[in-house]
Amino acid sequence: MAEARLYFDWNAGAPIKAAARSRLVELLGRPGNGSSVHAEGRAARAALETARRSIARLVGAEAKGVTFCSGGTEAANAVLTPEWTLFGKPCRLDRLLVSAVEHPAVARGGRFPEGCVEVIPVDRNGVVDLAALERRLAALSAAGMRALVSVMAANNETGVIEPVADIARIGRAHGALVHSDAVQAAGRLPLDIETLGLDVLTLSAHKIGGGQGAGAIVRGRNGFGFSPLVTGGGQESWMRAGTENVAAVAAFGVAADEALADLGRASEIAARRDRLASIIREMAPDAVVFGEGAARLPNTLAFAVPGVAAETAVIAFDLAGVALSSGSACSSGKVTASPVLTAMGVDPALVRGGLRVSIGPETIDDEIEAFALRARNVLAAMKKQHGTAAA
Repeated sequence: MAEARLYFDWNAGAPIKAAARSRLVELLGRPGNGSSVHAEGRAARAALETARRSIARLVGAEAKGVTFCSGGTEAANAVLTPEWTLFGKPCRLDRLLVSAVEHPAVARGGRFPEGCVEVIPVDRNGVVDLAALERRLAALSAAGMRALVSVMAANNETGVIEPVADIARIGRAHGALVHSDAVQAAGRLPLDIETLGLDVLTLSAHKIGGGQGAGAIVRGRNGFGFSPLVTGGGQESWMRAGTENVAAVAAFGVAADEALADLGRASEIAARRDRLASIIREMAPDAVVFGEGAARLPNTLAFAVPGVAAETAVIAFDLAGVALSSGSACSSGKVTASPVLTAMGVDPALVRGGLRVSIGPETIDDEIEAFALRARNVLAAMKKQHGTAAA
């Protein structure tokens, strides 16, 4: 009998939660457009509004501030626009400042002209240089320009947690709007949009076990509104046209409720992450864990073993029944040098070997120990292949 596969790539996409799957299947079998006034339409609308309240609870927002869309990438592209409103009046932004470790959905600048996008450096742990951010915002403010700052709440590759509350405070002091890509942080860190001082954050259903095909834009209680990316209808209070994916959104809501409850298991998950790190180091004492000097998500471990190439390692682990990744899973399936690790100043030889293991609330101790057995064989074979002594 073949050994069970180990799914250690939750940051790429978490397994759909059983309750979310049940809700998805239930609603896929029902007719009804959430914009229709008949009974079926009203039932679809009720499902959407229930999910909206759940998403709002997950991030400490008001339900009316939640706009549903197709996922985190669309959400980011929608809010990364120069065209905003403040209490209904035009509010144009002149620059977009992004950190050097952003997901490509943010790093590419959304709807800002290329020449209006600027990159803020990070330290060797991948944490944003707050002094550099403040200097640049002060200079822009002095020149009569207003910025949008976009920094992720937690990095998708390293798990490093960014100081978004400090970033929001600095942004407010210089008249900037602040967005955070909270796709990886949601359900893994406590999030409260008002306490953090954020103007807007974005989420994705499939990162928290809600299935693929749904995301959300969440605005704070500040009167700001973004120019819609998708137009042509009055859905989502005119903020995103198109018939809502009722089943996927409803499953998203169920997953959000469970993710909120899972926050209490953070220390348990972190202990498993740390066990994974110790396993890697037992087999390869020269292994490097990225972002270890900063606060990290409890579920994410990014590392490299000198002499082990990431592209070969991902395939070798897959053949051994372990799903892990090299960097982001949003690059057409290609294993490439990580811009995140490069921005952190990691040695290029290690950048080429960067691997990511990410787990979740359903990962059990037996799976961690099974990983140890398989990783030992994989790493020993690869280090031998590269002419180095196996651990």
